[in-house]
Amino acid sequence: MLPGKALTTAMGILPHKNLTEAQTLALSLDIPFWPQLPHFRFREDMYAQFSEHFPGIIIDEEKAVLRFSHDRFAQEFDAYLEASSNPDHFALSEESSAAFTSFLAQDLSSYPMIHGQTIGPISFGLKITDEEKKPIIYNDFVRETLYDFLVHKVTWQYETMKRVHPNPFVWLDEPGLEMIFKSFSGYTSELAQVEYRAFLSKLPGPKGVHLCGNPDWTFLLNSGIDIISVDAFTYGHIFVHYIDEVKEFLQAGKIISWGITPTLTDELSSETARTLTDRLLKLWKFLNEHGIDDALIYDRSWLAPSRCCLVNSNGTASIDQSYALLGEISQNLRTR
Repeated sequence: MLPGKALTTAMGILPHKNLTEAQTLALSLDIPFWPQLPHFRFREDMYAQFSEHFPGIIIDEEKAVLRFSHDRFAQEFDAYLEASSNPDHFALSEESSAAFTSFLAQDLSSYPMIHGQTIGPISFGLKITDEEKKPIIYNDFVRETLYDFLVHKVTWQYETMKRVHPNPFVWLDEPGLEMIFKSFSGYTSELAQVEYRAFLSKLPGPKGVHLCGNPDWTFLLNSGIDIISVDAFTYGHIFVHYIDEVKEFLQAGKIISWGITPTLTDELSSETARTLTDRLLKLWKFLNEHGIDDALIYDRSWLAPSRCCLVNSNGTASIDQSYALLGEISQNLRTR
């Protein structure tokens, strides 16, 4: 069973330009990760980072954009199929991740788990558009290829981390997932549920999803994942109303990662470890009042920042503060 009891972790994106400082911060958590550093270079953007070798993709570093060409996809598809038999074809290159290799070179033996990350297929498919500005997720064949591609990318990353630690996992960043529940989306949530479950079933290790938004939480809680990362600071009051689904999720031994420390400077300025602990316990109390035991919630909980943030005017200071508060809240809960 996955360890719980208010262990601290975080999403992979950090605003740092200094690799050593970013890695030190990531290693300060109970469950560390290799950092993604989009301010260091464009190829570390979570969309660009995992688009390497996807057929049809055009990475324009000068303009810092990704584009998709159907003609190029057709030209490259056969070569992609042939290369798919080689796991190293899906490796994270040094040009795409400054931190991955150096993270794995650390002594990670004292940590209960380590994690990596990748952009999720729904977010990638909605973000990247073709020549007609149409999201590639609406093309059935391209979408099928995308799901297959990310299975290979996750598998390579997981197996590489497994060589240095017995308990790795790779979670999916899905900032765009809530969009499929909007009326204007051409990729229905019903179809997504079927395809997403099939995709997740092919992934190795514990399966986790992080998103900062507010989707239909039933979709994710019933998708077959083992770890769900929620922006509890912003949306926790909505999430906890999914009583039956949350209860079943926790009773199955799965983990809720409560994103409780804000990362925006103006939000942090009015919070302390005590106010944030109280905020989280208020959410837990609501679950208690609806039949979910407090001890179960605590046992199946992690703590994390509410979301990634690259826009604060004080550089990395607010992120450092958010991580420090996280440790204090964890200690508050452990000694409660």
